[in-house]
Amino acid sequence: MEIIEKKSRFIGYAAPVNTEDEAKAFIAKIAAEHKKARHIAFAYVLSNTAKTNDDGEPKGTAGLPIYNVINRRVLKNVVVVVVRYFGGILLGKGGLIRAYGKAARLAIEDFLEKNEKELSNQPTKRQPNQHNTAYP
Repeated sequence: MEIIEKKSRFIGYAAPVNTEDEAKAFIAKIAAEHKKARHIAFAYVLSNTAKTNDDGEPKGTAGLPIYNVINRRVLKNVVVVVVRYFGGILLGKGGLIRAYGKAARLAIEDFLEKNEKELSNQPTKRQPNQHNTAYP
């Protein structure tokens, strides 16, 4: 899913993964498809680990917003990559956080829509005041 923010293009991708190797392979595949991109930020969450990467953006402005979108949906075993083609205008930290977060949200929404049947056993949102043994 693609968004334009002050001439910069942000393109989001999401995929199911079960291992760090699968996550890294997906990230490498996206990077190979976008060799001219300025930044390729990502986050992934597995059952026992999570990782973010800002890829040269100011600390906490790319990978962390992507991770936060995954976390709000309470998703596991997913990788989200957001590619940025710089448009010549600096966005500032707040602008970057909003743009990466929005691209990640759209990528996850598209991913969930396309994979709804596969993910039917996985909760997408936590319910308040409800204990869920799968997520302590």
